[in-house]
Amino acid sequence: MPRYDFRCRSCGATFELRRTMAQANDPAVCPQGHPDTVKLLSTVAVTGAASGSAAPQPPSGGGGGCCGGGCCG
Repeated sequence: MPRYDFRCRSCGATFELRRTMAQANDPAVCPQGHPDTVKLLSTVAVTGAASGSAAPQPPSGGGGGCCGGGCCG
């Protein structure tokens, strides 16, 4: 279930709620009981390395040039 961040306009508290996507824009009450809250825009950072080598490898076998043998430029 997605998590959404909210901020209370009355006391400034920031809090998180787990809700279904259908409930994402429903009003939220802060932990201190204030009803004047606003949903914050969340950013997601995805990091990591891809598996395998980073640089593509040239195809093996064959040559270049007109005859495929690598003798021609």
